[in-house]
Amino acid sequence: MPEIVLKNITKKWGGFTAVENLDLKIEDGAFITLLGPSGCGKTTTLRMIAGLETPSSGEITIDGKVVFSSDKGINISAAKRDVGFLFQNYALWPHMTVYQNIAFGLETLKWKKPDIEKRVSEMLDTMQIQQFAQRYPSELSGGQQQRVAIARTLAPKPKVLFMDEPLSNLDAKLRGEMRTELKRLHIDTGSTFVYVTHDQLEAMTMATKICLMKEGVLQQYDAPLDVYALPANRFVADFVGNPTMNFIDGKVKVTGKRTAQLEFLGSSFVFHAKEDINLQDGDVTIGIRPESLPIAEKGKAPNQITGSAYSTLPAGMETTVKIKVGNTILSSVMFGSLDYKVDSEVHFSILGDRVLLFNMEGKRVASGSVEKKGE
Repeated sequence: MPEIVLKNITKKWGGFTAVENLDLKIEDGAFITLLGPSGCGKTTTLRMIAGLETPSSGEITIDGKVVFSSDKGINISAAKRDVGFLFQNYALWPHMTVYQNIAFGLETLKWKKPDIEKRVSEMLDTMQIQQFAQRYPSELSGGQQQRVAIARTLAPKPKVLFMDEPLSNLDAKLRGEMRTELKRLHIDTGSTFVYVTHDQLEAMTMATKICLMKEGVLQQYDAPLDVYALPANRFVADFVGNPTMNFIDGKVKVTGKRTAQLEFLGSSFVFHAKEDINLQDGDVTIGIRPESLPIAEKGKAPNQITGSAYSTLPAGMETTVKIKVGNTILSSVMFGSLDYKVDSEVHFSILGDRVLLFNMEGKRVASGSVEKKGE
């Protein structure tokens, strides 16, 4: 399987820059998601790697071969890059059966008939759609059409499979099932998957690495759990996670290489960082995930702060509690179905070692734990 390397890739349309100086290395057999809000440049990036869009400058290498270089004047066509592309609308031929749809690309590549029959049979088995071989797309459900589209794309054995929001047309239940199928398919085939989505849940659950973009600029490129636990900046922290991270205004006074005094939510804390703190005394933003703010009876847990229940949102397996402290509204996620009377007093703790400090420019400068003074 190939390695894909992007060096200083930029794409401009007139005065608008869609992608700016993007450096990216996609390892062999990786499952990469290009994640970000609409207009961030993720689909443009995918299309440039595939050869469907021409970069304004930079270089793209697939499997050690330069497929685009503005300096060298190289621009190999999409058909010769040995990649598969799965579109949002599936693009199945309505007048062809499932078998014919899968075989079509192989016939175009002039495969021998016995080889075509063998490969189509393999793909029907892999995608578990043998029983639909003689049906037409109009006779299939959305999920079944999706499987056919994947089978057709994988049939020529492309080195890389590109997918542009392929699950967005499916209902929530089917999307969940197809996420499982795609993740399993990636393992079974050993192929390199590059997947565009604006859905952070898809990115978190399927990818080996997330490439998170904003306005054409790469914000962070890391494993999903690293992006979640150690976001590079406030934008990443806010975009990934549901409910979103709590951002709290506070004051900091650095007292050592890895210790500081924090003032927020009307309380004083000692901050113990896991790395050296690169921050000036003064204003700071504290970031805390909702699961790190559990509610407990008064005096039953450390680092407790008192607030009032602003609203309770039970969802069966878990409950999101909105807590008001002064003029600040915080989110706490608790396991199980709970309920708190509106405006009733609640006591929550700040637990774990994932308290983040962001400077006023929004960059994460430290992570660690807090200890309430006086406890």
